Amino acid sequence: MSDDPWPTPAKELAEYLRSYIQEMGLGNEDPGVVIDRYHTPDIEWHNDGMCLDRNRLIAHARPARKNAIALDVEVHDALVAGDRVAARYTLHSTMRKGRRSGNEIYLFGELAPDGRLRRVYSTSRHMPDQATQG
Repeated sequence: MSDDPWPTPAKELAEYLRSYIQEMGLGNEDPGVVIDRYHTPDIEWHNDGMCLDRNRLIAHARPARKNAIALDVEVHDALVAGDRVAARYTLHSTMRKGRRSGNEIYLFGELAPDGRLRRVYSTSRHMPDQATQG
């Protein structure tokens, strides 16, 4: 573990996935600050054929923060090799309207020299919604 309070994708990929998703989806900090902590200003996040730049990632955080009440990231595999990263993880979400869902995600990325992500290519598979258990 590094001395920095936040993990970098280059050093601690699994912890980055958990931290970034929690901070973007449930945090109170400005989404732009969170994006900049983990990604370069020219970030390109390609997910299921859609490309999100920094501004689109910030815009994506707003509805997530409005609707999600819990997020859990289950990291199955996380690999870092030079300036490349790869991960397989499941994102479990609980929404305000009492629905739970999950997405199985495969992520491949390119790192900048400072350890932040510069490019991300990911694909996801939605898992069926489930009613929350009381």
